[in-house]
Amino acid sequence: MRDQEPPQPPGPPGPSGLETEGQYQLADFLRRHRETLLEDWERAVRMRHPEPLPDGALLRNHIPEFLDRLADAAEQASVEQPPRIPEFVPGEHGLQRLELGFEPGEVALEYGLLRLCILRRMERSGHWPGIAELELLDEAIDQGIITAITQYAHMRERMLQALERVSQAALESEDLDTFLPRLLKVLMETAVAVDGASILLREGEQLRLRAAEGLGAEQALAEGLSLPLDQGLTGKVIAEGQPRTVRSAATHPQLGYEPVRELGLRAVYSVPLQQGETLVGVAHMASRTVFDFSESDKLLFRAMVTRATGFIVQAELAERERLIRAEAQHSLAQLDTLLKASPVGIAFLDQELRYLRINETLASIHGHSVEYHRGKLIREVVPGWVADLYEPLFRRILETGQPVSNHEFISHGPDCKGPARYWLGNYYPVRSENGDVLGLGCVVVDITPQKAVEAELRRSGELREQLIGVLGHDLRNPLNAISASAFLLQRTEDLSEGAVRAVERIRKSAGRMARMLNDILDFARSSVGGGLPVLRERVNLHDIARGTLEELQVTHPGRRFELEARGDGWGWWDADRLAQVVGNLLSNALHHGRPDTPVRVEVREEGDEVLLSVHNEGEPIPAELQATLFQPFRRGTTGKAATRSVGLGLYIVRQVAHAHGGEVEVRSLAGEGTTFTVHLPRGTPSPPV
Repeated sequence: MRDQEPPQPPGPPGPSGLETEGQYQLADFLRRHRETLLEDWERAVRMRHPEPLPDGALLRNHIPEFLDRLADAAEQASVEQPPRIPEFVPGEHGLQRLELGFEPGEVALEYGLLRLCILRRMERSGHWPGIAELELLDEAIDQGIITAITQYAHMRERMLQALERVSQAALESEDLDTFLPRLLKVLMETAVAVDGASILLREGEQLRLRAAEGLGAEQALAEGLSLPLDQGLTGKVIAEGQPRTVRSAATHPQLGYEPVRELGLRAVYSVPLQQGETLVGVAHMASRTVFDFSESDKLLFRAMVTRATGFIVQAELAERERLIRAEAQHSLAQLDTLLKASPVGIAFLDQELRYLRINETLASIHGHSVEYHRGKLIREVVPGWVADLYEPLFRRILETGQPVSNHEFISHGPDCKGPARYWLGNYYPVRSENGDVLGLGCVVVDITPQKAVEAELRRSGELREQLIGVLGHDLRNPLNAISASAFLLQRTEDLSEGAVRAVERIRKSAGRMARMLNDILDFARSSVGGGLPVLRERVNLHDIARGTLEELQVTHPGRRFELEARGDGWGWWDADRLAQVVGNLLSNALHHGRPDTPVRVEVREEGDEVLLSVHNEGEPIPAELQATLFQPFRRGTTGKAATRSVGLGLYIVRQVAHAHGGEVEVRSLAGEGTTFTVHLPRGTPSPPV
């Protein structure tokens, strides 16, 4: 979309006196609308520029200063004596855009957009510029474009020549010790103000001087200068991650290196060498003739060391890789004896997934010899569909450095013939001492016998669960018939006293058997389904405990029950399951407590939980039984009381507590009696079915 033409004033400009007043109005307008103009300009640049742009001050760069100086010029100008505009146009804007990768046309576009934003803001604000204001504005913008493009072109040519020499030095150098001195010589030949330069590279938690040229170079290299990462000016540059300039370096407190003072250095400019987020080193250039380097010299220095950083990293990686490969080959050679004697399958692959080492156990899975594997890619050894399955897995391990454990697979021998064999694979990155990934290790164990045992155990468990389920369900029908018949017999009027007692025994025995069957069914559900199902609704535990206690009081008229309910008893729970918990704990207390003592039930709130406690007096539960008390088919005592249940009551209590996100605990001591406490979080409603 083309820019709109500058808005025209509604009438001709006034006399010269008014034009002079208009120029003062332009200065006032620029100052009052400074931030708005910058926002308009930044928005316009982002709309016109196809590439992502930096944020904030880095994008605006010298534009705020340009507006301030334009306002000053407008304030000082008069019709008879126009302002000297070229003096206030900042040339560094073009240099900064060069470093960001802008083209000359994009730099010119920025100034053109600034002019357009000023004119449009004038139109919106009702400020109609006079001829003098328009002339001043146009000349300032034009001079800004000319200055920026000139600086841009000159610096670009200079930078291209310097970078070409840096690249040539890199091509002609075999290692860092020859490249770095050549790099510094190019810098000193290109920047006249530079009297000395140095490069320190990171080695662990230290920076070691690797190259120096110019003033003090011989002494520094002879001393083998080494600095901690957090010391002095260098440490400041590392901490900030940004270039830093020091003026009057010889007297600066952060430059404690004595030769710096002796040489009388004035300006020092330091740049961190970074590859992404990784610190490679720090480069310095110094001068004893100037107090600060020009923006063009700083830009040139940053560009040169940035280009050099890539070569430094590549050279270090190449040397490190060569050493690592040599060490890896040596280490793998020492494993040959172990590979041959190991009963498990072992293999080592390089980063390209070529087999370096493999033993006979693992090679036999592929149906090839050990010699056949060596030097071949996975895809050259195994069928294509197997390679498609394992190559992404192995490459992810090499990329992330994260091992993969307990990976099961099946083999059927060569050509997929023969009985199935089950294997358990563990794959891990092979690292050097400094943590670099050299390749991939594989350990494969034959688990065919274990799989056979697991299958047999699974069949036994399934049969056991099916038997429990069948017993629980199929016994309900005759038991219901017994209970119903006993109920009808009780209503018969001509029964003798002995017959009434017999019917009562039948009814109680049928009830106890029904509870046992319910426990068996709950056990089957929790074992097969991973826990008891619960349907939450808003209920009051006080009411549940009171109702369950009253039911038991009817069937045990000779026993005494005490209930204490305190605080808020509301929560989102399964009422039937909690009634089952209360009933099981009360039955347990009745069976194991002394008949002449009460069974005490307490419900109280404690923080976000509601606690249910059931206490009875009597002999304590032995410590060896407490450890297994909540396991299925276990009982907390022996003798006659132990035959009254199948040992699932407390197990189901814990399963119900777990299903509600809670827990159950027991305390049983001589003289105190036994107390079971259930912790129940108040919970949330069940999701709709």
